[in-house]
Amino acid sequence: QVQLVESGGGLVQAGGSLRLSCAASGRTFSINAMGWYRRASGKARELVALVSSGGTTNYAESVKGRFTISRDNAKNTVALQMSSLKPDDTAVYYCVYREATMDYWGQGTQVTVSS
Repeated sequence: QVQLVESGGGLVQAGGSLRLSCAASGRTFSINAMGWYRRASGKARELVALVSSGGTTNYAESVKGRFTISRDNAKNTVALQMSSLKPDDTAVYYCVYREATMDYWGQGTQVTVSS
């Protein structure tokens, strides 16, 4: 079992920045991916960004050039630096820890971008 603890999020004006962090603990494996999904009100959950333990990143088209994902393998942590935020980025953001056969999810943190 893997536990995820998220921090960050909150309310910011359009054009501003926020940083999300997530720490994994428990039965973690060296080969994995960590990252973030989000769910806006009335919409399906969507990928924001993922980073593998080898450093390969994957971003949603809508956040490329604005968001940067990074991780510390030694600490099993992942961070999402969000810049040039838009009202469309408003959502609950969920940290994910992905192994070969299982995804573990954080509790979610609200990000609200006001116009």
